This record gives sequence, C-alpha cells and structure tokens, in this order.
Amino acid sequence: MRLYAITIYLFLYLPIAIIVMFSFNAGRHASDFTGFSIKWYGKVLANPFAMEALATSLMVAFITAVCASVFGTMAALGLQRISGRLRAIFDAVIYIAIMIPGIVIGIATLITLVTVFNFINPALVTIWPVWLGEPPKLNMGYVSLIAAHTMFTMALVIVIVRTRISGMDRTLIEASSDLYASPWRTFWQITFPQIFPAILAGFLLSFTFSFDDFIIAFFVAGSQTTLPIYVFSSIRRGVTPEINAIGTMILTFTLTLLISAQFLLRRRDKSVNLKPQ
Repeated sequence: MRLYAITIYLFLYLPIAIIVMFSFNAGRHASDFTGFSIKWYGKVLANPFAMEALATSLMVAFITAVCASVFGTMAALGLQRISGRLRAIFDAVIYIAIMIPGIVIGIATLITLVTVFNFINPALVTIWPVWLGEPPKLNMGYVSLIAAHTMFTMALVIVIVRTRISGMDRTLIEASSDLYASPWRTFWQITFPQIFPAILAGFLLSFTFSFDDFIIAFFVAGSQTTLPIYVFSSIRRGVTPEINAIGTMILTFTLTLLISAQFLLRRRDKSVNLKPQ
C-alpha cells in the first residue's frame, strides 16, 4: 500500500514539478533543460496580453467568489427552514448543478444569454430616448462570465455551508432567542461566527474554480480573454518556458492563498479556545 500511495502521488505531482523546473529553463525548448534562468518570468510580467488576461481572471474570480459566497450562504440558511419533498427537490437541483459537465453549462448559458440578448437589444432600440444617443447593446463579456461562474460555484458554497450548519450548536441560537435578541443580531453574533470557516472555504473554492475555469469561459467570454483561454491559445503554438512560468505563478498564488486562509483560521480557532467559558 505504501508503494501504491507513492506511485499515486508521483503520478499526480511529478508533472507539476516538471512544469516548475522547466519554467526556470534558460533555453527556448521546454523539453530540453539547458541552464537555470528566470528570464521567462520577466517576459510574462512584461507581456501586456498575459497581464490583461490575468487582470480579467482575477476580477471575474473575485466578483464570482463574492456573489457565490453571499447567495450561497443565503440559500443554505433558507434551505434549513424547509423540509419534506420541497427540500428534496432543492437538494436534487443543487447536486445536479454540481454534477453537470462544464461544457453543458457553457453551452446552456451561451444559448440562454444569446436568446435573452436578441430579445432585449431590439426592445432597447425602440424604447431608448433619442436624446441619450445610441442605446447600450448587451453582449458577451464580463457579466456573462460572472453569471455563468456564479451559477456553478454557488452550488458548491451551498453544500459546504449547509454541512457546517448541520453540525452547528443550536443551543446557542435558542439561548440568544431566550435572551430576546433579534434574528439579525443572533445571526451576526451567533450564527455567522460559527459558519464563517465554511463561508471562507466556499469563497476560496469559488475563486479557484472561477480562476482556473476554461470550458465555461470559452463559451461565454465573448471578446474577453481570461488567463486559461490565453494559455490554451498559446499552447496551440507549442509549449514554451513562458507557459511553464505562467503555470508556476498560478500554482504559487493558489498555494499562498490557501496557506494564508488556513493560517488565519487556525489563529481564529486558538483565540476562540483561549476565551473564558
């Protein structure tokens, strides 16, 4: 079993280690290591197209994570108040949203948005005041990216937060009600501190899924270019150390984000444990 575990870990992480190693390759060819150099990182940072794609991915991922965390937490809290067949229907819808392949979500979102835009854009032309100039035209871009990613990642947040809510100490909420606290105050002082780790985990997971997504973004990005789309377009011309450098930077950023969140959560747990009971 140890040999099996070692083999699995090598299969999973050895390709990533190779990408990191060849990102420091001095030569042009990604398969021939000729020396150590960090020049490809400088070229990536000096590439305006890569930086624009990175900015787009970061902005879309952050807004998506915020929307998914807020809406997902609200939905999770609301689903705890219903039961029976209606709750089973909502549970099925949530898990279906998670299990549906990304290509299906991308195609469905593309068809839906195109249909809606084809209906709204002519209507705007007829009702838009002439003195305001040309009416705005809805098309694919930031809004479609954020909407598609939020729809997918919100289901993940709901599952994570509901799991935390189910293991929450309900006696504290009942005690707060007995002390005549308002529902809003009970939420912020009792419920929210207990579910905050789940909300943070959902935020990080939503950010990561949105930042790394290619399939859904490929269908709904329109004229916008995210970092995965840029990498895919560049790989079609061949894998270079510049692509390896981008992958290494993404890996470093993701690991730093996760380690920082874990460190903050551990500090918060220690501070809670040190409080007098």
